[in-house]
Amino acid sequence: MQLIDPNHPAYRRLWVRVAIVAVCFGWAVVEFVTGDPFWGVLAGGAGAYSFYILFWTFKPQPPATEPVVQPDAEEEGPAATAEKPSKDGQAE
Repeated sequence: MQLIDPNHPAYRRLWVRVAIVAVCFGWAVVEFVTGDPFWGVLAGGAGAYSFYILFWTFKPQPPATEPVVQPDAEEEGPAATAEKPSKDGQAE
């Protein structure tokens, strides 16, 4: 079971992934310094898991882009073949 979806667009930027891992390990240090090793181990485990998913096994997916479809001249309807009015409002 994956808790972090590495294909989510939010994780494409490197600084986001670094920040997530740094915050988890930083919080683990805070918990150990304040004398609560249980929460420190949990935060450290979250940091290790996020490092594994976001760096070790991360394979960035290129953004999905749809090809631009340009209309062909054959597909244009009768509006394209109608006479265009000149500057004085009269059809040419």
